[in-house]
Amino acid sequence: MKLATGFRFFPTEEELVSFYLRNQLVGTTQQMHLVIPVLNIYDIEPWDLPQLAGELCRADTEQWFYFTPRQEREARGGRANRTTASGYWKATGSPSYVYSSDDRVIGMKKTMVFYKGKAPAGKKTKWKMNEYRAIEAVTTTPMVNTWCSFRFKAHYKLVPFLITICSFYLFTKCS
Repeated sequence: MKLATGFRFFPTEEELVSFYLRNQLVGTTQQMHLVIPVLNIYDIEPWDLPQLAGELCRADTEQWFYFTPRQEREARGGRANRTTASGYWKATGSPSYVYSSDDRVIGMKKTMVFYKGKAPAGKKTKWKMNEYRAIEAVTTTPMVNTWCSFRFKAHYKLVPFLITICSFYLFTKCS
């Protein structure tokens, strides 16, 4: 498929969560995989990810997107294993909310940095990842369902589906 000159896939956080991730979760629009493929990113080194980007976005030199299946132990409430053969992804800062244009919380964003080597002595690289997850408002008393009970302030919980969306980019400092 030939794209218009200057085309670049650059969605907002709201679009990533409310359109792309939600449609992937319910199984609609198979054409999305031309832009955002499904890939287990923890089996692949970050510098190999650009070549595996969606068919319509491989030429992008700044940012790449992937749907990533959640690990089984993470889905049951455990901690995710974010290691590759040569390093690991480490969360930085606190998770933040993703808001819709009408100011509703629709998702959660977690930023991670890739470190080469074994923890805790790994060497920080320029590879960064934003992991997005859909969340929903809980209108009743929170349930005791541990596999989807990662709670936030107020009453929000992760949508109990087994996929997230991740964006990758190289961090370059401005001089």
